[in-house]
Amino acid sequence: MITVHQLTYGPFAENTYILSDADNQAIIIDPGMYHPQENTAFFEYLNAKSLVPVRMILTHAHLDHVFGVNWVNSNYNLSPELNQDDKIIYDNAALVANQYGLQMEKLVPATIGLEDGSQIAFGGSTLDVIFAPGHSPGSVCFYSKEDGFVIGGDVLFQGSIGRTDLPGGNFETLITSIKSRLLVLPDNTIVYSGHGPLTNIGQERISNPFLQA
Repeated sequence: MITVHQLTYGPFAENTYILSDADNQAIIIDPGMYHPQENTAFFEYLNAKSLVPVRMILTHAHLDHVFGVNWVNSNYNLSPELNQDDKIIYDNAALVANQYGLQMEKLVPATIGLEDGSQIAFGGSTLDVIFAPGHSPGSVCFYSKEDGFVIGGDVLFQGSIGRTDLPGGNFETLITSIKSRLLVLPDNTIVYSGHGPLTNIGQERISNPFLQA
């Protein structure tokens, strides 16, 4: 059984996730730690839970989801993994951060993968990779059928959807992704979003105003 740990960091209140299994192996998803004290808090959290990070994966590469990539790489020797279509966004994240007046060093090289339909195995658990572009060209979600949840990044929020006005975003593509890739999941599937509270597929199917047309 996978345990989902949600931690919120950075100037954009981004949700960083840690997934752990019974053997305490852990996957870090979208490390958003920006301030040094957030790095310290993250480190202390992992130690307190006796978690051993074995992979670092990204739902997408917008700057608020990659602030902590270099720190994780430096402290746990993990390379970030992302979908090919978000590589250009990843490679330009530091430049974009500087345009926002935020400090970010050039990010460490990423491992390209996380293709649609592939699986991520750790401990005794697996996650299915769901390609869901629209918020960004290479957005992916991570689905656990066994445990009934999906890590959705900035694709779907409680009562809302990801913004599509950033480079590479497309509203029609995002709506198609949500309806064809996420709304086909069981209604009780918990959605852990990149910002804000959790929700579930059934609630968004019937009440999300962006999905009613």
